[in-house]
Amino acid sequence: MKWGDCFIFVNMATLNYRIKGTSVQPTIILRFKQGREFDYELSTGIKVQRKHWSPAKQKVKIMTGSYDYADHVNIQLSKLKTSILENYYKDLSNGISIGQTWLRNNIDSFFNKSTKKEGNSSVFLIPFIDQYIKDNENRINKITGKPLSRRTIQTYETCKVKLIDFEKQQNSKIKLANINLDFHTKFQDFLTKKHLLNPNSIGGYFDNIKLFCRNADLKGLKVHPEYKSKEFHSPFNKTADIYLNLLEIDIINNHDFSNSERLENARDWLIIGVWTGLRVSDLLRLNPGFIKDEMISITAIKTGINVIIPLHPMVKKVLNKRGGEFPRRISDQKFNKYIKEVCEAVGLTDTINGFKFIAVKNGKKEVFRKQFGTYKKHELVSSHICRRSFATNHYGKIDTLTIMKITGHKTEKQFLDYIKRTPTQYAEQLKEFWESS
Repeated sequence: MKWGDCFIFVNMATLNYRIKGTSVQPTIILRFKQGREFDYELSTGIKVQRKHWSPAKQKVKIMTGSYDYADHVNIQLSKLKTSILENYYKDLSNGISIGQTWLRNNIDSFFNKSTKKEGNSSVFLIPFIDQYIKDNENRINKITGKPLSRRTIQTYETCKVKLIDFEKQQNSKIKLANINLDFHTKFQDFLTKKHLLNPNSIGGYFDNIKLFCRNADLKGLKVHPEYKSKEFHSPFNKTADIYLNLLEIDIINNHDFSNSERLENARDWLIIGVWTGLRVSDLLRLNPGFIKDEMISITAIKTGINVIIPLHPMVKKVLNKRGGEFPRRISDQKFNKYIKEVCEAVGLTDTINGFKFIAVKNGKKEVFRKQFGTYKKHELVSSHICRRSFATNHYGKIDTLTIMKITGHKTEKQFLDYIKRTPTQYAEQLKEFWESS
């Protein structure tokens, strides 16, 4: 080695065995150590005769009359060591938190222990979800470079609440190993009949359950293979969402709302929304600080992705009217309520098919659930119409990738779900193309 050369020494994880206790038949203890980062000792649950144990070789001695017993224990210890080390390096690379609970779960999973402890996250679904949330709260997303969003964690928490309610009805705790097609049928029925949820909402819960099962599977925990089956699907129904076409936007933009400050304020936010494609959580926090060189630059709360959007002439008109300021800030709830009134005032009263939140009785409680039916268009307007209108009105006029960069969609499939043109509108677009060629 030449002067100036150096070696970098990396502390590798080590796993050793020893026996503990003064009894004739002590328990084998596993010690898992990684430099100064951690040093854990946990019981394997395996007992051996003290006189049979070799501290130097960390295994059972081969003695007369003990061949089968010694081979069995030594093979188990060797396989356990391999399993834990493999899982350690795999989980470490995936950003999964390594701790004493992780080690306990891996030991229990290896021996396929059936425990009566309901808090065991290696066996029961609810504790597993708690551990999954804890492990992933600070995990950095490789795409965005940021931790998991609070909204995503909230969907896990909401799913957990529904599963706990289901456990109460079934009077039993859900095991990871029992998440099969029978569970799928019963839980879907439970969400439909007790909580009156529509297929799309139910599908969101099953998406999360499959995510938990995949993660448990990767950890080597015992899960039922039927969660991978096509029959273990996430229900959905084809949405009949609406959008505002260019003529309707123009009518809304030119309507005189001088007799109602709150409707004029909501109308101006709506105009900004349909020409930026922002989610309501980003739209309603806009201020002049987000504008530079006639461009809006904002990092989306939901995705952590930064989007840059040029100011549309209608948006410039709104800002110029207000001396460069955005409309008065209002809550999401008021925005949803007022833009329905805005669209009613300008005459968007044609009847169309769509989903609307309707108050329904659920036992003694009144809850709001989406129901499909025929309603007046203004009744179906909500804050999400901004993104749908932006995507639909630009689709086919500029390339899809450009629109996706503005809306922040990660895949074309996600983006195309926002396109709400009818077959007739597509036919008319093709006709226009032919006539202008």
